[in-house]
Amino acid sequence: MSKLALKTDWTLYAITDELLSSPLPIEEAARQAILGGAGVVQLRDKHALGRELYDKALRLRELTAQAGAVFIVNDRVDVAMAADADGVHLGQEDLPAEAVRRLVGEPMIVGVSVESLDQARDAAASGADYLGVGPVFPTTTKEIAAVTGVELITLIKQEIDLPLIAIGGITLDNIAEVARAGAHGAAVISALMGAANIRQAAEALVSTFEAAKAK
Repeated sequence: MSKLALKTDWTLYAITDELLSSPLPIEEAARQAILGGAGVVQLRDKHALGRELYDKALRLRELTAQAGAVFIVNDRVDVAMAADADGVHLGQEDLPAEAVRRLVGEPMIVGVSVESLDQARDAAASGADYLGVGPVFPTTTKEIAAVTGVELITLIKQEIDLPLIAIGGITLDNIAEVARAGAHGAAVISALMGAANIRQAAEALVSTFEAAKAK
C-alpha cells in the first residue's frame, strides 16, 4: 500500500462539482472544504476536456499541497500524473488498478469504486490502496442501477483490510450510518459542494462522523 494512503485522514473525502459550488471557483470551494476538515479533495469533472481539466488540476494541486490535504483526480490517470496529484480514482469501466499501478508507480494512491464484495476482492488483489464503496444511498450526481446500502461496507470490512470510503447520497442526516457500518470515511458531493457555507457543512459532517465512530 502507498505510504501516503496509510497516513491519510479519510474522514471527509470532498469531491468537487463546479455546478453545485458555483459561483465559487473550484479551488475556493475546495479550500473551504479543507478548512472545514476535509483531508482529501477529488477533482471530478466528467465534461472538461484534457487541457481544461489539467488547468483545474494544477490549481487544486497547488491548493492541497499548501493546505496539507491529499489530492486525487477522478478517472484520468494522465491528468493525475501530469499534475503531480497524490492519487487517481478509478471506476469499474476505467483501466484496471494493476495496469494503472504499473503506470504511476508505488507512491501514488490508487482508489477503486466497488459495488459488490467480488469487485472489492478484485480491486484489493489488483493493488488498490482504498475502496470507494457504494452508492450507499440514492444519489442525483451519478446514474446508478442499484443502491448497495451501508451493509456492503460491513461485509467488505470483515474480509478486506483497506480504507473503505462510503459514497453516494451521503448527507448530514445519514453520515452517522456509514460511520457505524465501519467506513473509514465518507465521500461527499452535493451535501458539501451545494451547501450555502461549505466550511460549516464540512465541519458538521466531520463532527457527526467522528461522534458516531466514537460510540
